Amino acid sequence: MHYARTQYSYLTLLLTLAAGTFFTRVYLSALAEPPSYDSGPNFLMTSIMVLIVGFLFTIASLRITIDEHHLRIRMGLGLFRKKFVLRDITSVQAVRNPWYYGQGIRKWFWPGMWIYSVSGLDAVEIELKNGKKYRIGTDEPDVVRHCILRSSPSDPS
Repeated sequence: MHYARTQYSYLTLLLTLAAGTFFTRVYLSALAEPPSYDSGPNFLMTSIMVLIVGFLFTIASLRITIDEHHLRIRMGLGLFRKKFVLRDITSVQAVRNPWYYGQGIRKWFWPGMWIYSVSGLDAVEIELKNGKKYRIGTDEPDVVRHCILRSSPSDPS
């Protein structure tokens, strides 16, 4: 069974658009200054603006892909990605994250797990043979759980 779905954080996309618009206006204002030694766009500030907008764009979506052998997650254009071998997954369950788990990529030390999320509170929690846990945010937790169970060579609970 194959599964592929991308979830978007519309708030992050809106913030990215707002930041990009603001930075473009600042950049164009700097270009319009009369020529002098200190006028015009600053390379460092321009680089920082591009990095901020790029980072916001990178965390604005989360793609989950499941095939016969792997569960893959990719945030944005793929700067942050993770691949799990399905036969290494010992359990999978649909869960609801507390609001304070937040969005993005983070490590929670208690309970010890990595969280990948861009929008909403629903997720699937997987546990691997090595004992590591991951929570992957999705707007279809039951579908993702079902696909992992159907695609997995072993029968996780």
